[in-house]
Amino acid sequence: MKKFLCFAFSLLSPLLLFAEEEALPATRQQNMWQTFMMIGVALVFFYLILWRPEQKRRKKMENKRQGLAKGDRVTAMGIVGTVARLEANTVILKMVDGAKIEVLKSAITDVQPAAELKTTASEPQPNGSG
Repeated sequence: MKKFLCFAFSLLSPLLLFAEEEALPATRQQNMWQTFMMIGVALVFFYLILWRPEQKRRKKMENKRQGLAKGDRVTAMGIVGTVARLEANTVILKMVDGAKIEVLKSAITDVQPAAELKTTASEPQPNGSG
């Protein structure tokens, strides 16, 4: 939030100094203030609606990637596999047929920890008959 405010102030400060000139007619000054207010509202809107939720989503996914462990089931670019080995920037995934592939950690889009997989596997499956 601090970075955003500094950024917004740095953009608006030259405009605010220009708007304070007394040589401009009052109506033109009022129009400029209305314009600046609309720009400010738009910046706040974009920050609250677009940038902030995206930052939260990225941070949450980064935390999931940092918490990867052997045995976790992950999805990377549509490829589903189980973590066989972790390296600095990559992960070795084991496929269903036993093949292993190496993918970047940043390509991982979903993580299911091994503990969750065990609990869902041990739960009884509902019958189709009712």
